[in-house]
Amino acid sequence: MQSAQSINNNEPSNRYRNYVLAMLTLVYVFNFIDRQLLVILQESIKKELHLSDTQLALLSGFSFAVFYVVLGIPIARIADKGSRRNTVAISLGLWSIMTACSGLARNFFQLLLARIGVGVGEAGGSPPAHAMISDYFPPKKRSTALSIYSAGIYFGILIGFLMGGYLNQHLGWRTAFFVVGLPGVLFSLLFYLTVKEPRKGATDDNPAVQTHSLTEVVKVLYSSKTFVFLAFASAFNVFCIYGLMNWAPSFLQRLHGMTSAETGKLLGPILGIGGAAGSFAGGWLTDRFGKTDRRWYLKIPGYAIMIVTPCIAGAIFFQSALLSVACFGLCALLQSIYLGPSLSVAHSLVPASMRSLTSAVFFLVINLIGLGFGPLVVGFISDLLKPSLGVESLRWAMSIVVVVSIVSTTLFFTTAKKLAVDLKPKG
Repeated sequence: MQSAQSINNNEPSNRYRNYVLAMLTLVYVFNFIDRQLLVILQESIKKELHLSDTQLALLSGFSFAVFYVVLGIPIARIADKGSRRNTVAISLGLWSIMTACSGLARNFFQLLLARIGVGVGEAGGSPPAHAMISDYFPPKKRSTALSIYSAGIYFGILIGFLMGGYLNQHLGWRTAFFVVGLPGVLFSLLFYLTVKEPRKGATDDNPAVQTHSLTEVVKVLYSSKTFVFLAFASAFNVFCIYGLMNWAPSFLQRLHGMTSAETGKLLGPILGIGGAAGSFAGGWLTDRFGKTDRRWYLKIPGYAIMIVTPCIAGAIFFQSALLSVACFGLCALLQSIYLGPSLSVAHSLVPASMRSLTSAVFFLVINLIGLGFGPLVVGFISDLLKPSLGVESLRWAMSIVVVVSIVSTTLFFTTAKKLAVDLKPKG
């Protein structure tokens, strides 16, 4: 198969477009298998390495997020100037190797360095992938395509939780890191050999071929009230997602007495299937209703997050383990609706040559606030309350997510009002 870095002037077939989308989605599956594997293993890691909840949160959230979002900017800049395909392939190989290295850690510091390595690798995954999808799919199909790609998050969680829970129970957490990390190295080679670099702006009427500095991109984005509100609306939703999902396995094991295998078997499928369904539904619904009124690209996520708020309370406070897991599944379904539409709106605000950097800036905001502080705030509050509440401290620490969810839905509806003024069709 041709391995040249640029496709020729002929339009790629629908079959090949879909193949590229499937390959990029599988890369994202690997991304979240490796990222969330630690979450299902963290109770075993905590016991062996004698860690606090705050340290666990630093491993699964803040330390990972800082390197992930900061390095995402220069890597996206390189991708916009060169080959997005090559950037994705190299990044996948790197984070897979660092995931396997996590199994060698003997203390908190060593595991922290390995997790930073995973974050460095994954920084080069999504922004170039978003830009490739936008160059393979025209604006009217872009939200659906980006939502299918985003569903990789939840398939990754499904596989990571199932495999991680099983491997941890029977072979230990160190083996789980080895078994899950190494296949990604092989897949990175397959991706490099079979996926072609699309022409920048291939699906736009007026494609831009020049490159832009970070300053220029930030200036364009900051001038748009839509992007600013959208980034913070999404960031607070991501705070809720990680504040819940990164602690859900520990919550079920501590407060409902589940083993890691039982947790993975129950939580993996319900989060994976629910989240993937929500992600796809978000793209399909917004592409359908957004044809006549583009504000639906943000109103639909706003309504979804409004509905999810009581589900969050149910997940935390129901005394039945099955009801709690069911509510976690509803949370995954509704909270996942936002990403495809949000990325589609963000990419519509800028020319094609700015899209990798736009995704990187967007991810910087949402992951620094959401991934960086969601798990960390919950872990810190849990440690703070533990002397007085014991094991119940985690339940009450997670309840902060209810308040943040209300802030997120309010911001999505505010952003929808800004969209009609700021967003001008590009294609």
